[in-house]
Amino acid sequence: MTRVTKNLVRQRAASRCEYCRLHQDDSPLATLHIEHIRPRKHGGSDHEGNLCLACIDCNLHKGSNLTGIDPETQTVTELFHPRQQKWETHFAWDGVLLVGKTAVGRTTVEVLAMNSDDQLELRSIV
Repeated sequence: MTRVTKNLVRQRAASRCEYCRLHQDDSPLATLHIEHIRPRKHGGSDHEGNLCLACIDCNLHKGSNLTGIDPETQTVTELFHPRQQKWETHFAWDGVLLVGKTAVGRTTVEVLAMNSDDQLELRSIV
């Protein structure tokens, strides 16, 4: 992956995790990662359309997952795709709690552990 591509991904995301919206300035100990939306092991490429910016927590929890189980319907559901879907369609804030508004949102919140104790504590101080 070229430096130009990495810079494009960071600029496009305005230095925010494209999943939980954590800003790089609020993550002083860990640089936000360039994440493959469709992982390489599933045929994903380094093309800019398959890349997004992700905080370490979201990236590590997502891993190579493409789907998860919607906690409301118990059905297999795709995860949020930052290049193809609008964040506001699938997520909303309830104070520091990130709420999934759709099956995609609920599943992504669950799989990426976006409301872990650590995430909630971090959001409460930023």
